[in-house]
Amino acid sequence: MTGIIIGSLLLLIVLAAVLFLNLSPEFGGTATREQKEFYTKSVNYEDGQFINLGNVKMSMGFGDMVSTLFKFFSPLPNTTPDSNLPVEKIDSVSIAEYIGPTRLFWFGHSTFLVQVNNKNILIDPMFGPVPAPHPMLGSKRFSKELPIEIEQLPQIDAVIISHDHFDHLDYGSIQKLKNKVKMFYTPLGVGVHLQKWGVEKERIVELDWWQETTFEDLTFVCTPAQHFSGRGLTDRGCTQWGSWIIQSESDNIYFSGDSGYGPHFLEIGKLYGPFDFAMLECGQYNTMWQEIHMLPEETAQAGIDLQAKRFMPIHWGTFKLALHPWTEPVERVSKKAKELDIELVTPKIGEPIMITDSIDYPKEEWWAKGMGPGV
Repeated sequence: MTGIIIGSLLLLIVLAAVLFLNLSPEFGGTATREQKEFYTKSVNYEDGQFINLGNVKMSMGFGDMVSTLFKFFSPLPNTTPDSNLPVEKIDSVSIAEYIGPTRLFWFGHSTFLVQVNNKNILIDPMFGPVPAPHPMLGSKRFSKELPIEIEQLPQIDAVIISHDHFDHLDYGSIQKLKNKVKMFYTPLGVGVHLQKWGVEKERIVELDWWQETTFEDLTFVCTPAQHFSGRGLTDRGCTQWGSWIIQSESDNIYFSGDSGYGPHFLEIGKLYGPFDFAMLECGQYNTMWQEIHMLPEETAQAGIDLQAKRFMPIHWGTFKLALHPWTEPVERVSKKAKELDIELVTPKIGEPIMITDSIDYPKEEWWAKGMGPGV
């Protein structure tokens, strides 16, 4: 009798999981046959999947995954702050009426608001509390508040998305944003999720690596990254991942998305550098998945490869997605930046970052002030 009860419970759990995977809108859309045929024109698409340059793949095996998952849900010290992280609030009127030099606001992790040429651009808009398809499946944001709520944001001219992972493409955020956004720009395939969520095809532009497009007086370039994609159990590599360049007449800005360190940084720097400002992934790493997430020392070297005047570490200080102490990324990259003599920018969440040589960039070590380690 006990065996029957246990078996029934397991069956119910499996059934619930299957229904969730198939019915929850969080997992997005699926490419049509025609769309897949179009992807075959890309040199980065092979056997029904997008691939990295040199076909680089994550080497972590199943045993490593199980071990890491067990450790992730264990009470490891220092992986989260012991108190709510400070956030500088952004006034909605000042955002809506801003006219001036290019400036950025960091919302934590990899989310940015860029104000350039009197336009508002969002990058990887993840405003949700948990980077997962369900609140029980992920860790909570380190800060209880956002610099500004989605509802308070003004009209958004463009949204740029790097890839389809939950911590970069958030269903809830898109639902709140989609009616105030003019255009969406994504790597190949990511648009299927947006369409599934109610964004019209006409408002979505998908680019392959090295392709450019213009948005009024700006140029957007989709450039390579060394990563992977997928939102469910069976869609790995079905959409492309990438990094992005935003160019105006006066500014040249680079956003890495998620990426392992590789020769693509040097090539991007040669073709499109130097950059006035680079936002480079630095966090949620492990030597077991180093191919698809840079170590902090590699982040600083990527800034050199890109010919960036200055760079900012991103993808840290917001969520626990790896096993390292939460301040370790910025501490390690700070040390390496000094060795390489490249300027490091470290704003608080919500603090304005002006893209100009006439103003000092934020460099306060705010993470070391009264926000000790948690568990």
